[in-house]
Amino acid sequence: MEKQISSSDQKSELKDLVRSLLRNTSDVSKATDFSTVKKSVKDAYNSDRSLIDRHGINRVNHALRTAIALCEMVSPDRNMIIATLVYELCSDESLPINRVRELWGEDVERMVNGLIKVSSLYGKQGVVKTDNFRRLLMTFAEDIRVIIIMIVERLSLMRAINHHPDEKFVTDTAFEANYLYAPLAHRLGLYKIKSELEDMSLKYTARETYTNIARELKETKVARDTYIADFISPLKAKLDATGLKYEIKGRTKSIYSIWNKLRKQQVELSGIYDLFAIRIILDVPLEREKAECWNVYSIVADMYTPNPARMKDWLSIPKSNGYESLHTTVKGQGNKWVEVQIRTRRMDLVAEKGLAAHWKYKGIKSEGDLDSWMNNIRDILETADGPMELMKNFKMDLYDKEVFVFTPRGDLYRLPLGASVLDFAFNIHSKLGCTCVGGKVNGRNRKLNYKLHSGDTVEITTAPGQMPKQDWLGFVVTSKARNKIRQTINERANRSAELGKELLQRRCKNRKIELDEAYLMRTIKKMGYKTVTDFYHAISDESIDVNDVIAQYELIEKADKKSDIERRSAEEFELIESPDRQETQSDDILIIGDNIKGINYRLSKCCNPIFGDDVFGFVSAEGVIKIHRNDCPNASHIRYKYPYRVIRTRWSGKVGSRFAATLKIIGNDDISIVTNITSIINKEKDVSLRNISIDSSDGIFSGFLIIGVSDTDSLNNIIKKIKTVKGIKDVQRSN
Repeated sequence: MEKQISSSDQKSELKDLVRSLLRNTSDVSKATDFSTVKKSVKDAYNSDRSLIDRHGINRVNHALRTAIALCEMVSPDRNMIIATLVYELCSDESLPINRVRELWGEDVERMVNGLIKVSSLYGKQGVVKTDNFRRLLMTFAEDIRVIIIMIVERLSLMRAINHHPDEKFVTDTAFEANYLYAPLAHRLGLYKIKSELEDMSLKYTARETYTNIARELKETKVARDTYIADFISPLKAKLDATGLKYEIKGRTKSIYSIWNKLRKQQVELSGIYDLFAIRIILDVPLEREKAECWNVYSIVADMYTPNPARMKDWLSIPKSNGYESLHTTVKGQGNKWVEVQIRTRRMDLVAEKGLAAHWKYKGIKSEGDLDSWMNNIRDILETADGPMELMKNFKMDLYDKEVFVFTPRGDLYRLPLGASVLDFAFNIHSKLGCTCVGGKVNGRNRKLNYKLHSGDTVEITTAPGQMPKQDWLGFVVTSKARNKIRQTINERANRSAELGKELLQRRCKNRKIELDEAYLMRTIKKMGYKTVTDFYHAISDESIDVNDVIAQYELIEKADKKSDIERRSAEEFELIESPDRQETQSDDILIIGDNIKGINYRLSKCCNPIFGDDVFGFVSAEGVIKIHRNDCPNASHIRYKYPYRVIRTRWSGKVGSRFAATLKIIGNDDISIVTNITSIINKEKDVSLRNISIDSSDGIFSGFLIIGVSDTDSLNNIIKKIKTVKGIKDVQRSN
């Protein structure tokens, strides 16, 4: 394995990593484990296979770094470590998967298979941009250990790519770390990993902002340390008098957390609320944990004035990721706010290493909460409409604060802050939610949209005839409720539409009318319906009379046939240049442009062609020739239905006027991105900005630009320049 590594630095790093891994795994691994892993790696790379991946990262060293980080930050079991070390060998087929089972057992094989699935998704393109996101989450939902390994692997990768030459690779990796892996780490209680991922993500995507905050923190470090020491000193004296065993330390919030506060509060660094945090960690037996934490709280509250609104009790009811602590914010010297966190050594380990730390303690169970969360992820996967909706639901469900409510039998349920009676009903069971008409909260009748508070006791009231309604989507906050409501409404609308379609077809058959799809589409549009489903649904619920529909259809059909003679005249006028060319009509070409006179043509709005696009003409019922792009969404339908009305077309010379082109843009939610885009457009002589609409959600913005361009060369040039803007994920021409 080492002989293929030409760099002496990499050899030295490899030896250091191996020694570190051996130290970290001595208490969980078997004596033969490392030797079998080492032999497998050597055998795999004694061939001509490269140790370096497509981004220039040494795969063996990266696997070792990931395994070490796993040991230091999560406390994994032996199988997780082995899976981390060997899955890349199986991914590139250097090590057969059945050999993994022979050497280390079925459990390791199962984890390796999960990691290979994740790796294969990354082999294509970034997972957050595509429907790969759904498949990625499905893989994660099969085994929580795969999630943990991938979170740590992303952490290891983020540590390795500072100043990497491929800026797009760094930006994409940072984006996914912040959008996917940091929320996952948060949900699993891996707060240290979450903070580091967020900090590095900010560093790689907004280096100047990160550097400025880091520099200001460094410049104020001495004053800050002095303040923390002065705050702690009298507190230590009081705590020492109690005889408690404890550790006390101060810290400053993470750079990412500070940046978030600067952005939201629009203040300077010195004006940030509770910039300081003090942590008191007690060494007490399990049965005395809560009592001693509250005892320390009373000491702190006696010395410093607490802010009641900032009191957070996660001792009585821990967070769903297992986090237990008592937080209070008090006013220290100089009227500065300081957050004080009070917890025990066990609680601190759980806070540092997440749910995995529960496995270290007998009698402490988190599997129920974990199973509930995993089931929630599966619900999101099954019902979300498209990858963007999926990502929105996923991140919201991970980060939302919680309220705790009870059933009349005393069962405890966690819901996001702002959850309603209806959310609670759907959380218990989808059928209960669909038939819910209200509920009794603490014995009083409440409506569906009543917002619940921690400690409420809720009894759901149902009615057999109740069905989900569109306005329910306006107040539910859980993805399970929202997706199930939308799914049920759509299913009901589709069933109703099918009935309406059957009714129209049956009535037309009775009147011996053969429906033409093109005429029907024009009828639907003329009657003001945006979708075919809405149209058929209106027939089904008798909002419109089917006889009125047939009457409108016949009028359109009659008008079209009446203009047939005029249409043929238009075709002959435009196409037939001389009698000897009538037999070779396929060679006729319509020439269009600003300098062409006597031809009545229009640019189609369905695809907005511009000078330079490959186009064709279509003779409409009104005798006007409509110009479409060859890749227009309607092109295949037009060519199939009306081949005799299609005209070969090309542009003439250089068109002087500008054309409207629409661009769809997706990127990181950063106000500077819009400024940079408009700046680029304003600098272009042949391009003008006509309209811009931006929508932002959960750290991502998506929007549309309508720009004026003279031709496709100008359009392609501006797209290429916009793609270079930092934070832009995708730019595409839209119809």
